[in-house]
Amino acid sequence: MLAKSIQKLIDHFSRLPGIGPKTAERLVFYMIRRPKEELAQFAQAINELKEHIKICPQCFNVGEGESMNNLCEICANPKRDPSLILVVEKPIDIVALEKTAEFFGLYHVLGGALEPTKGVTPDRLKIRELEARVKSNKDVKEIILATNPTVEGEATAMYLSKVLKPYKVKVTRIARGLPAGADIEYADEVTLSRALEGRREY
Repeated sequence: MLAKSIQKLIDHFSRLPGIGPKTAERLVFYMIRRPKEELAQFAQAINELKEHIKICPQCFNVGEGESMNNLCEICANPKRDPSLILVVEKPIDIVALEKTAEFFGLYHVLGGALEPTKGVTPDRLKIRELEARVKSNKDVKEIILATNPTVEGEATAMYLSKVLKPYKVKVTRIARGLPAGADIEYADEVTLSRALEGRREY
């Protein structure tokens, strides 16, 4: 029988994506062996995550919101091309795409993909906000749909292409450099570079 404090931490770790009960146990017992100061720094880093991290009001990426309008580092960067908006499902997808050093436009995070059976309908995603960006910014020339190549991702891309059609903006989809069923966050830089280069009009 494990001590309550140990079991409690195991339960917390088990809730993290990709971590099962066995991995959670190993992590907790590893932490028990670490110096108290190191654990204090770890706890402080977790607390600071919620204190300092903000959601960008323009693209819905995560950042520290240090610009005048609390924009993320990418949206606040005057060197980025405002005529290109790349649409992704999650903020972590931006991290993967930025590693390619191939894209210099702006992003838009939907917050997921359409999954009506699980209650994820268009109103639960940042689709209206994407429309508003296109409507208010005449500089936007191309929307690149980079939703994951899953059933949900493809359905979301199709839905977005219909929603954006009236705005007379070019809508493209990243090419099949990504295998079907794969997530962008796990793709390597070369695969993502090819996907961006081979994007097609949607």
